[in-house]
Amino acid sequence: MSPRIAVVGVGRMGANMARRLKETGFTITAIFDARTKVAKVLATELGAEACRSLTRVTELADVILTVVSDDAAMDKIFAEKGASLLKNAKGRLFINCATISPNTHLVVEKRAEAVGAMSLETCMASSITQARDGSLYLMVGGREEAFTRAKPILEKLAGSMRYVGKTGEAAKVKALVNMVMNINTAGLAEGLGLGKALGLDLGMLREIFSQTGANSRVLQTDGEDMQNRDHSCFFSAAHAAKDSGIALDLAKTARLNLPLAGAAKKQFQKMVEKGLGELDKSGIAELTFPDRHSSKKSKSGKV
Repeated sequence: MSPRIAVVGVGRMGANMARRLKETGFTITAIFDARTKVAKVLATELGAEACRSLTRVTELADVILTVVSDDAAMDKIFAEKGASLLKNAKGRLFINCATISPNTHLVVEKRAEAVGAMSLETCMASSITQARDGSLYLMVGGREEAFTRAKPILEKLAGSMRYVGKTGEAAKVKALVNMVMNINTAGLAEGLGLGKALGLDLGMLREIFSQTGANSRVLQTDGEDMQNRDHSCFFSAAHAAKDSGIALDLAKTARLNLPLAGAAKKQFQKMVEKGLGELDKSGIAELTFPDRHSSKKSKSGKV
């Protein structure tokens, strides 16, 4: 039998993952989001119930995908007491997709297993477009039996996936992926910003970057947007700051100094402080290009 699926946290990623699963034949029975209006709109679209409580989500589903913002949100939806997803959760499978600290995934697994449920850490290294078309790259951590149970669902969401190992390990890898991506993004913004200040043609500069050691995936995804000041959000600067912080906390535990990661984190945090946190990470160019530094943005994401 096809499992009944619920999605908790239907922002840019969660909503499109729900749509993808629906169109590939799965039954979406429940939607939950702190923003009740958002949940209602998506639930109506998918023929699901917009749940008013987390316990109702668990009641209506066999498998619950969670895509929440941070460790605090994760701790709240998996609270050991009160109306959380854990109430009457025996037999349920939780597939947790948020970028959070490894330790939080371990805590959630322990709490889930205490009530007879299973938990799987499923970290995503892709964006909104890939969530919608089912081509996400997934890094998975947890017990193998949980991975086996989740795999038919994950295969509809992912173009490729890698089982990393025990719970917490995939979150470590994801933190490093985003740390390096954020460093690359900050470096590209500085390179293009300096090119602009020197009066160079940025189209020419980007083309030469692409054929040399300055090439990167970030150049492909963000270079033109930096030049054109089009920062429509696919991965926000606020999330970049948060994720760099996770990596730096891991580095501190390992007693390792990471000056580049620290500098990139400060730049993304500066965006948040300037009111630019909801711009795409490409918006870091607003801090490095001459004559920008604006704190105003339009609905389109242009500043």
